Amino acid sequence: MTELKTAVIGGGITGLSAAYFLQKQIEQSGSGSFALYEAGERLGGTIQTEYRNGYVIERGPDSFLTRKRSLHRLAVELGLENDLTTNKSGSYIYHNGKLHRIPQGAVMGIPTEWKPFLKTGLFSPAGKLRAAMDLVIPRRKDSEDISVDAFFRRRLGSEVVEHMIEPLLSGIYAGRLNELSLKATFPQFLEIENKRRSLILGMKQSMQKTVPEDPVLIGESRSPANMFLTFRSGLSSFVDRLEQALPEESIHLGKRLEKLEKVEDGYALYFSDGTIDYADRVLLTIRHDDAAALFAHEPFMERLSKQSATSVATCALAFDEKQIKDKLDGTGFLIPRDQSFTMTACTWTHQKWEHTAPEGKALLRAYVGRAGDEDIVFKDDRVITKTVMRDLKQIMNIEGEPEFSVVTRWNRAMPQYNVGHGEALTNLEEGLSAKYPGVLVLGASFRGIGLPDCVTQAEKAVSKLYQ
Repeated sequence: MTELKTAVIGGGITGLSAAYFLQKQIEQSGSGSFALYEAGERLGGTIQTEYRNGYVIERGPDSFLTRKRSLHRLAVELGLENDLTTNKSGSYIYHNGKLHRIPQGAVMGIPTEWKPFLKTGLFSPAGKLRAAMDLVIPRRKDSEDISVDAFFRRRLGSEVVEHMIEPLLSGIYAGRLNELSLKATFPQFLEIENKRRSLILGMKQSMQKTVPEDPVLIGESRSPANMFLTFRSGLSSFVDRLEQALPEESIHLGKRLEKLEKVEDGYALYFSDGTIDYADRVLLTIRHDDAAALFAHEPFMERLSKQSATSVATCALAFDEKQIKDKLDGTGFLIPRDQSFTMTACTWTHQKWEHTAPEGKALLRAYVGRAGDEDIVFKDDRVITKTVMRDLKQIMNIEGEPEFSVVTRWNRAMPQYNVGHGEALTNLEEGLSAKYPGVLVLGASFRGIGLPDCVTQAEKAVSKLYQ
């Protein structure tokens, strides 16, 4: 059997997962090898946990969706099942000077229970009546990709979009809904409209019929999980366990790929430190910006190279619990774009995840930066902290200043799947297959930004290599 070497470029969650699945395939087949190359000096990408004074502070993502099963399965394989914990629920949206609880039964902003929706102060009577028109509005007749904004505005009206759907979905993508591709981000809603016509009725029916085939069970309590999961010891513990599962000699840090060249029997990889390596297949788990640089001369890369990305920052704030004068019944709040705040959202982290703060302490995590409003991200740490505190004190009753703050910037870290993203991605993948067989692109820039999406892409890519 031919010994094929696979190069994995990028040591974030996608690259680490790909390396793990490659290692499993090699062990099963008894053939092949791989090497993982990471441009930086640490693995994990945007996953970064800071441990300080008893706090567990996530500087990147803080959790992953329960219903997307790939990461949970991998955690179980790695022996981390008993470290999994689920979140408390209940979030708010700031509107007209007040925090309004997101109505019970609202799924990604789509109402499925009428009583809480009709009682909320988030919408005017006219806005609620307009949303109810979804019950009679016909489905779209064409199958062209459209923006998330256009889809939801047509079905539910402007108030529901601007006061609830926009802050909810922008919290995921930090983008403009009028540019985001529906097919690339939320194709399930398009499918519901096609099958059920009414989005409200279709979502309600889907929820009633959905019985988890593989319910998540948490630790010794064996209780059903909520919408999100994380690790009590921090998401970095998952990265550490993945790294430990890989042969030490397969990991190469400080290796930024600058050029990929097709040679007779595979690919030559040119790194920024002047070294060259060779591989038969290449998994590029990199951002679209970096992929565009590698294939700048190729027509198939042109459309995706224009994809935008948003820079964001988070500001974690530690307090004595007595400084928070509000009764925090929930996990945090979102701020719609039309409100006069720099901050876009705040998580009451110690409420959402009990393990993140010592007893008697409070941990808040505020977010700044979204498409078209990114200047604050590049301000000094003190400016960001001061701006966040100013916003927080207008919304919450907080006494004094935080014990400390931790500011983290993520430059161009939120890829924007604009309308036509799917077609551009297909064009790229077909071009690579024809001219660079065995080279695959995967990761948050391409087919899903969530952590489970990245794990799923890695698993599928490795399976494709071994077909």
